[in-house]
Amino acid sequence: MTGFGAAEGKVLGGRLRVEIRTVNHRYFNPQLKLPGDLAGIEGDLRERLRETLGRGHVAVTARWIEAPQSASAVSLDLDRARQVVGALKQLKKKLRLKGDPDLSLVARQAEVISVSGAGEQAVGWNDARPVFEQAESQVLAMREREGAALARDLKGRLEALEAAVRTIAARAPERLVTERDRLQKSVAELAGGLRIDEQRLAQEIALLADRLDIAEELVRFRTHLEACRAALADGRPGAAGGGGVGKQLGFLAQELLRETNTIGAKANDAQIAQVVIGMKGELERFREQLENLE
Repeated sequence: MTGFGAAEGKVLGGRLRVEIRTVNHRYFNPQLKLPGDLAGIEGDLRERLRETLGRGHVAVTARWIEAPQSASAVSLDLDRARQVVGALKQLKKKLRLKGDPDLSLVARQAEVISVSGAGEQAVGWNDARPVFEQAESQVLAMREREGAALARDLKGRLEALEAAVRTIAARAPERLVTERDRLQKSVAELAGGLRIDEQRLAQEIALLADRLDIAEELVRFRTHLEACRAALADGRPGAAGGGGVGKQLGFLAQELLRETNTIGAKANDAQIAQVVIGMKGELERFREQLENLE
């Protein structure tokens, strides 16, 4: 799911900025761009992101706004200092100058006293963790808002499907009567005035009614709809620990489509067939939205 978060904070005397971006992806796919002195926290950071975000393409960028404080070393080159003092005395003699070489003058000469950094200071996970968690909390909040909007859209599609099922359930008895009358009329025309075995005709009508009966499919369809609503209510799409509601709804959507296809195949009715076409379109849009849902 889509999310963005950014945070800045003090780390080891410096100031670190962290940005986290997430987009939908089938698997957990992190990409980390960290300064060299944060290389040691990559393992901990990956595990943290896996636990809280679950899946998705996760891009993390960190940079120093202010470099962290680092230890420095001071070195003294005595041989170089002696050379400088000797050169100054020689200069004094040749130019007939007064006074002795000054300490501050000697110390200022190149390579007499040098200050060097001790290299990059390694940053531990506990040092940088507060900044990463602050950015992460913004990502989770944004994902949860998106998840709530997606959940509202999915619930609306479930309501449309339920309304379609009510239409089919209301039409189903009329369809059986129509089929019965059609069969009786066809048999009478074929008989051409001959005596008809009413008992055999009744058996055929009963068999036809059994083949066209969609009561079980309608019951299962409604059960799957309720399961979808329960998953949306319990899963909190986009929230941390959302429970993989997207996968659960994906399975239920497959079952809904299976029942829809069976209803369409058994209906043998133009009005029901039109409703079934609309249901398939609604289910396709439902499944497309699930691609954006965790």
